Amino acid sequence: LKLQSFTFCLISFCTMAAELSTSINIKEPRWDQGTFVGRAKHFFTVTDPRNILLSNEQLEKARQIILDYKKGVVTPGLTEDELWRAKYVFDSAFHPDTGEKMLLIGRMSAQVPMNMTITGCMMTFYRTTPAVLFWQWINQSFNAIVNYTNRSGDAPITVNQLGTAYVSATTGAVATALGLNALAKHVSPLIGRFVPFAAVAAANCINIPLMRQRELKHGIPVTDENDNRLGESSKAAQQAITQVVVSRILMASPGMAIPPFLMNSLEKKAFLKRFPWMSAPIQVGLVGFCLVFATPLCCALFPQKSSMAVSRLEPELQEKIRACRPGVETVYFNKGL
Repeated sequence: LKLQSFTFCLISFCTMAAELSTSINIKEPRWDQGTFVGRAKHFFTVTDPRNILLSNEQLEKARQIILDYKKGVVTPGLTEDELWRAKYVFDSAFHPDTGEKMLLIGRMSAQVPMNMTITGCMMTFYRTTPAVLFWQWINQSFNAIVNYTNRSGDAPITVNQLGTAYVSATTGAVATALGLNALAKHVSPLIGRFVPFAAVAAANCINIPLMRQRELKHGIPVTDENDNRLGESSKAAQQAITQVVVSRILMASPGMAIPPFLMNSLEKKAFLKRFPWMSAPIQVGLVGFCLVFATPLCCALFPQKSSMAVSRLEPELQEKIRACRPGVETVYFNKGL
């Protein structure tokens, strides 16, 4: 009997010892975001295309694990690795500010498969105006969805505001692409292959600010290092959107700069002359290979939780912060993606 009691106590002790601690900070990424390597590891997980294959049941399970854990409730038998996996599944599908489930094709995990298909087709069918018009419209429509889905802040945007921003952004982007395509008719075929990239780069400078114009006008939430909200800042929004534009342009660079050289060479070979229909699949595959690495690495260029000195904020917000929180010198905000 004593042996049984001892065994029971030992098992109970081991079970208690094995129970996951509630002190793990899952509000922050698993890896150090102060380094590029840490941010890269984080975004390789965030942009993992396999996340788009997860069912609603799996997403809800991960969501419940995270919500419970934040309340101090640990799912029985949960390990630390499983907790972090649940966090990244949760983060891949739910907006960090609003908590809403994001549109499937707007999630960062959908970036590689969606972009490789659209970009590959843009670079294959670039010679005629109808083709340029169609694929640039598809691309900018997709970008508009991504920009809206990954916006910063928790303020709602009206259907009218969204529609106006979409029409303005898409029209400006498509007009830019057509203008560049017209100029490309007077240059060599190789240079002509780079027109889609130039159009995408220029369009990102139009599309992202327009789709996030509400942030520029009304500001985005800024907090202290403990996530206490201090107000809204349009200066922070300007920095956030600038960083996203730079990241997006560089993200597109490898996939739109390397394949043109390879395709220009491959199309002179006997294989593609014999099977010209293979040009599009090969181009899509090359773009996809580049995007698998470019997407997370370019997202990692700037911390997701960006920061700004209080002295760079709007004068009225500076006064408010210094009056209420005199010790705060730096504010933090979600820059979006």
